[in-house]
Amino acid sequence: MIIRTAWLYSSFGNNFVKTILRNAAEKESLKVVFDQTGTPTYAADLAGAIMNIISGVIRNQIAMNSGIYNYSNEGVCSWYDFASEIIKESGLTCQVLPVLTKDYPQTSKRPAYSVLDKSKIKENYGLSIPHWRDSLIKCLKLLK
Repeated sequence: MIIRTAWLYSSFGNNFVKTILRNAAEKESLKVVFDQTGTPTYAADLAGAIMNIISGVIRNQIAMNSGIYNYSNEGVCSWYDFASEIIKESGLTCQVLPVLTKDYPQTSKRPAYSVLDKSKIKENYGLSIPHWRDSLIKCLKLLK
């Protein structure tokens, strides 16, 4: 079984959420791309889903179905939307300015649309996946 994910973040390590929090605390404004769309994935939710699958298979409650699956939180947003929500929920006053990908220097090319279809993992394993905003709030509480 392979589980693909995207836009992964947590209260640990280096990631977009922690970078936005750090930069927003130091600057009056941030430029963030608004023409790339995807879904943030809270690592704790992904880990919980994997544990649910494993425990269900071990207890013979669900069948192990090999294949490639996608997992991310529910909902869709741009990096700009995600950064704006991080700043809003953190109570910071930094202004988020939308910028086109072509006007923002990046070391690697990113897809304009990277929303993953989660229907297969939800159907095969009966997962209920939280919305990215709800999971972001959980992560931000851990970071305070």
